[in-house]
Amino acid sequence: MEAEMVMPSARALSPTGQIYLYFAPLTLLVYLVLPDGYLLDIPTSYMLKNQLHATPMEVSSFRLLTAIPVYMGFLFGLARDLWNPFGMKDRGFFLLFAPISALALLLMAFTRLSYTSLFVGMLLVMVSSRFFAASYQGLLALVGQERLMSGRLSALWSIASFLPWVIGAYASGYVTEHLAPAQTFLLVAFLSLLITGFGLWKPPAVFSHTYIEPQARSGAVINDIKRLAKHRAIYPAVLTTFLFQFAPAASTPLQFYLTDHLHASDAAFANYTAIFVASFIPVFLLYGYLCKHVSLNKLLWWGTIIALPQMVPLAFVHSAGMALCLAVPIGLMGGIAQAAYNDLAMRACPAGLQGTLMMIVAGFYQIAYRGGDLLGTWIYGIDPARGFLYCVVATVAAYALILPVLLLVPKELVATTDGQSDRRVTNHEGATLVTG
Repeated sequence: MEAEMVMPSARALSPTGQIYLYFAPLTLLVYLVLPDGYLLDIPTSYMLKNQLHATPMEVSSFRLLTAIPVYMGFLFGLARDLWNPFGMKDRGFFLLFAPISALALLLMAFTRLSYTSLFVGMLLVMVSSRFFAASYQGLLALVGQERLMSGRLSALWSIASFLPWVIGAYASGYVTEHLAPAQTFLLVAFLSLLITGFGLWKPPAVFSHTYIEPQARSGAVINDIKRLAKHRAIYPAVLTTFLFQFAPAASTPLQFYLTDHLHASDAAFANYTAIFVASFIPVFLLYGYLCKHVSLNKLLWWGTIIALPQMVPLAFVHSAGMALCLAVPIGLMGGIAQAAYNDLAMRACPAGLQGTLMMIVAGFYQIAYRGGDLLGTWIYGIDPARGFLYCVVATVAAYALILPVLLLVPKELVATTDGQSDRRVTNHEGATLVTG
């Protein structure tokens, strides 16, 4: 008999409350410990810069290469959709791979810091964490489809995933200046172990009948891959995320512009990032209300138009203090778009392939983020005086390309508000099903 735990307080909650209670802390932990999150990403970038004396191009290249498992995320998603560890499905992934990730971090903590040890260690953590990330994202999308609450879960996902970025960004400034690399790795290892507990927690509203509904059923591997490729809704879902994350001005160029050109402290970029990310959260809360009253189609268009000039204020940054002030409107302008693209991704998942598509989206998210950062670093290095301005222009151009992509979204997929029951999904035999 499998071990499981149902929190007594959860039984008194409504089904929706149980779903929120389960996914909110799980999302917080997952995004805190992912190695491409700020709690690890920013400190490791400064380990490279300050202790290993890496150049801007070396830092961005390190980030690009260590994220290779993320680019191949569809493999981890496919493993989630087809594998059933310990007979516990998603909870089995939490029980197996969270401890493996913690072990890899412990090895990093007790190994002498070098470029090679840091690279290999981060790559190992990337691989192990992709498995439980695929499980988390696949389960979230499946529950969103089955309970007709992809919009509300998108809002929860966005808020609970951005909070770790805020915490990680602020904490990373302190971590960078006060903690040794070994202490940083031990902290994240401890947080990774906490995810194991979600393998024992089984709230009925999340797991009751979840894996026997039509949206959860898959078929043969080859047929599933063919069905995924033919599912036209996945392409705009992937492209909108890719283009919105392709922001050459947002990471390494801004980090070096603040510290080297404007002579700000190492903590300035971390503080800017924390304010920027925190400013999304009030808009995510608004999205949780709007998605029940406004169709996803309108939210996609509204969000994209509002976000189009999002990065323009960065062109006027001439001091670290100004960057911190402008981080607020920059963040606010991106909130609707971010939540709407997440909502679209969850709705676009074919039956039984939620993990696969969500990890494809996550992979393209990371390819765009790292690729845009690498391009931005190259642009920044071409012209020290105006390079950062060119990065901002490139970012706005990428956002503008989202508008024609929205024309490719199947109208029936986004015509409804959250909770309406006329959404359609495709099962493992290719038949169209009406959910609700």
